Amino acid sequence: MRQYFKNIFVAIWTIFIGLKLTFKHLFVRAVTIQYPDVKLKLPDRARNRLYVNIDDCIGCRQCEMACPVDCITIETVKALPNEDLGVTSTGHKKRLWVTKFDIDISKCCYCGLCVYPCPTECIYMTDVYEFSEYNRHNLIYHFSNFTPEEAELKKKEVEQFELEQKMKKAKPAEQVTVNNPENIEKKS
Repeated sequence: MRQYFKNIFVAIWTIFIGLKLTFKHLFVRAVTIQYPDVKLKLPDRARNRLYVNIDDCIGCRQCEMACPVDCITIETVKALPNEDLGVTSTGHKKRLWVTKFDIDISKCCYCGLCVYPCPTECIYMTDVYEFSEYNRHNLIYHFSNFTPEEAELKKKEVEQFELEQKMKKAKPAEQVTVNNPENIEKKS
């Protein structure tokens, strides 16, 4: 009988211990943040959505290589000698057209490893953390200034230029072999 009353006492005592925090907050005025209108300030080093300043990107692909989940896709095209792409805000000369710079946020693990190797500091984490979408394809962010058609056109221009350069190099080599007297003697 004594054990029975002891068990009842222990049960009531543990309930009071569990409700101690509840009773403590029962008489304190509630402070509720009205989320859509009022947002908490995030820490300075918070890792959220990635952003790329494409005007500063030199196409080095360091961020793509550093990404552990391969969510960054970069395609570049070499600039022609007569094209001046300018310099970045950090003073690096741009030598490549960045025809494609896509980040698949649905794959991103927000590790921030892509931010640190960038020599021009053009990729960084923002404080935006609200980016839900109904369609998964909307989570692929395109940062390039080129449309797919413009990128193909730029690739064809570079291929045409390289073909012309090869033709120019091949012509002097042919002239040397035709005009060389040793070749004439061997033919006859």
